Amino acid sequence: MEKMDLIPMSEWGLGLGDTMNISGPCSAETAEQVMETAQGVTKHEVDVLRAGIWKPRTRPNSFEGVGSVGLKWLKDAGEATGKPVCTEVANVKHVYEALRTGIDILWVGARTTTNPFAVQEIADALEGVNIPVMVKNPVNPDLELWIGAMERLYKSGINKIAAIHRGFSTYGPSKYRNEPQWEIPIELRRRMPDLPIICDPSHISGKRELLQSVSQKALDLNFDGLMIESHPNPDKALSDARQQVTPVRLGEILESLVHRNPNSADPQLSNKLEMFRERIDEIDENLIRMLADRMDVVKKIGQFKKDNNITILQTSRWNEIIQERLALSGPLGISNDIMVEILQMIHKESIRQQTAVMNAVESK
Repeated sequence: MEKMDLIPMSEWGLGLGDTMNISGPCSAETAEQVMETAQGVTKHEVDVLRAGIWKPRTRPNSFEGVGSVGLKWLKDAGEATGKPVCTEVANVKHVYEALRTGIDILWVGARTTTNPFAVQEIADALEGVNIPVMVKNPVNPDLELWIGAMERLYKSGINKIAAIHRGFSTYGPSKYRNEPQWEIPIELRRRMPDLPIICDPSHISGKRELLQSVSQKALDLNFDGLMIESHPNPDKALSDARQQVTPVRLGEILESLVHRNPNSADPQLSNKLEMFRERIDEIDENLIRMLADRMDVVKKIGQFKKDNNITILQTSRWNEIIQERLALSGPLGISNDIMVEILQMIHKESIRQQTAVMNAVESK
């Protein structure tokens, strides 16, 4: 992956610091609603105002936004409160309309991120334009697609880029509207350490009761800000009513959050943490060596099965392993879910190793 030379948020020229809290209505509905929301949320720790102008809806005959007229409402609200404003763009027309109105920050939505052709058209339209662009993760958990969208923008000359983590769609019942799958933005941070990552608790949660806990989790993972939707009367909102909060409730959520430091300035605390990390390194090294020893035994089993014409998969043995390992790990404080996931990964690799042994062509 090509390294991107990104400009920090504090140098975007919008009066931002190293972090950014964004709030405003899911959808701009009226000029009065946008202004009232803006005046309410900016009483709290909000750096940027947002509003959806064009709404990509799953089903037809839903409220799909007021269109370009709402851009002026948003811009007026920003000027009245002294805050930069942002909105979502899904095609070239949206880009031109937003730029003409003087919108300060654009974001590419989750549905658009899934389509490289649409992202490329937006990137081409922004070539030579000095504007920050945020990119929401694609609907499905595809890290490469997410990174690819940002690479397309960067190749068009956009170097003020941030990612927005809004969770991933799942089929079936879930606590969340979109599963957080925190491991994906964590891997994004590992691969792109200079990229600001904003969390969108509203779209992850789908309901206002979860906003505080999801927001705190994001801060604990050292995210660079939050995007939380707010509405003067959330229950009457024309879109995503359940996940919006009043400006007053937004303030309560933001005030409740604990902000932690990524590192300690106290040498004694840093030394103590380093001791824990050294112990973790030692344990991990032992785990890797033990896993290698296990795979050596797996290969021998594969050769034995090959020599004696025995199938690789022994379902009864696999069930026995699951039950015995869970009985051992549970009292040690390891959850069944994580234990099963680990065992399944090991089992998958064991089958791969045995398949390679059993299907190897012996040299004459």
